[in-house]
Amino acid sequence: MINLQPYSSPRYFLILLLGLLPIMIGLYHGKRFRVYETIFSLVFLVLTFGGDHWQQGVALIIYIAYQFILTLAYVHYRKTRNQTGVFVGAVLLAILPLTVVKFTPFLAGGKITLGFLGISYLTFKTVQVVMEVRDGTIKDFDWKLYLHFLLFFPTISSGPIDRYRRFKKDYETIPDRSAYLEDLEKAVHYLFLGFFYKFILGYLFGTLWLPSLQHWALMQRHAFGGLGLSWALLGYMYDYSMYLFFDFAGYSLFAIAISYFMGIKTPPNFNKPFAAGNIKEFWNRWHMTLSFWFRDFIFMRFTFWFMKKRWIKNRIRISQIAYLVNFLIMGFWHGLTWYYIVYGLFHACAIIINDIWLRYKKKHQAQIPSNKFTKGFSVFLTFNVVCFSFLIFSGILDKLWFM
Repeated sequence: MINLQPYSSPRYFLILLLGLLPIMIGLYHGKRFRVYETIFSLVFLVLTFGGDHWQQGVALIIYIAYQFILTLAYVHYRKTRNQTGVFVGAVLLAILPLTVVKFTPFLAGGKITLGFLGISYLTFKTVQVVMEVRDGTIKDFDWKLYLHFLLFFPTISSGPIDRYRRFKKDYETIPDRSAYLEDLEKAVHYLFLGFFYKFILGYLFGTLWLPSLQHWALMQRHAFGGLGLSWALLGYMYDYSMYLFFDFAGYSLFAIAISYFMGIKTPPNFNKPFAAGNIKEFWNRWHMTLSFWFRDFIFMRFTFWFMKKRWIKNRIRISQIAYLVNFLIMGFWHGLTWYYIVYGLFHACAIIINDIWLRYKKKHQAQIPSNKFTKGFSVFLTFNVVCFSFLIFSGILDKLWFM
C-alpha cells in the first residue's frame, strides 16, 4: 500500500490535485459532490494512516468512535439539562485520549508510543464543540457534518484549527462562480507561497544551516565550557526561529490552499508574526488558530470562573494567573520536558511584564515618546525575545547543559 506523509512529496501533491479536480469542477458549476468528497477524504486518510502506519490508523478509528459517542451523548443530554459537573466530566473525557498519549511515553520511558498524527488538533476541535454546545452557541448539531469536520483531511495532521460553526457555514454554502474563482486564485497563491516557505526557505534554514550551527554550538561548549553561550548558539537561535516559522507556515499554507480548492475557507495561521510590536501582538499573529483557541477556551473561561468564585477581587491579578495557567498548559501540551514547560512559563511572564508596561505607558503618555524609532525598537525587542523563547523550545540548551 502507498504510504504518503501529508504535503511531503511531489507525488502527494500530484495525487491530491488529481483527486481534487471533480470537486473543483462541481463547485465551479455550483454543486458540491458530498459523496465524492467523503470518499476522496477517506482515501487520503487511508493513504496517510494505512500501510506502515496502520497502528496510527487503528488509533484514529478508535479515537473518532470514542469522541463521536461522547459528543453525541453530551448533545443529547444538553437538550434537557445543563449541570456543570456533567459538562466538566465531558470535557475531561474529551481530553483523556490526548492526556494518555502525552503521558504514556514519559511513564514508559519512551518505549511505548500511542496516538496518531494530528490527535491534538482533533482534540481541540472536539473540546470546542462540547463547550459551544454547552454555551448554546451550537444549536443545530449535525452528526454527519461533525464527522466531516473532524476528518477534514487537509487540516487533520497539523491544523489550522477550524471552528465547527464556521466550517458548517462554508460547507453548506456553495459560492457562486465568480466567488469560487477568487477562492481558486487565493488557493494557487497559498500553494506556491507554501512551496517557497517549506521547500526553499525551510530547506535553507533547516536542512542546510541548522545542523552545522548546532554542531558548532556543541563544539564550542565542549571547547570553552561555561554555559555554552557562543556566537554559534546565537546564530542557531535566529536560524531555528526562521526554520520553525517557514516550515510550519508552509504546512499551514498547504492546508489552507487545499481547503480553498474544496470551497472551505480555513482560517490563516500566521500573519507576519515577526513584525509584532509586543509579545501579546505576537500571539495574535503566530499560530493564530491555536492561540485563539487557548484564549477562548482556557484563558477566558479560567478568568470568568475565577471572577465568579471571587477568590481574588483584583482583575489584573486574575488575568496574570490566567496567563500562567494558559501558557503552562500550552507548554505541557508540547511535551513533558523541562524546556517546553519553561517555554510556556517564559511567554506567560513576558505577557505579564508587557501588560504592566502597557498600563504604565497609558498613565504616562506625555512622558513616553512614540515615534518611528520607538516602534522600530519595540519590533526589534519583541523579535529577539521571541527568538530566545524558541531557543529554549528547540531543546538545544538541554544538550548543552546536561549532556
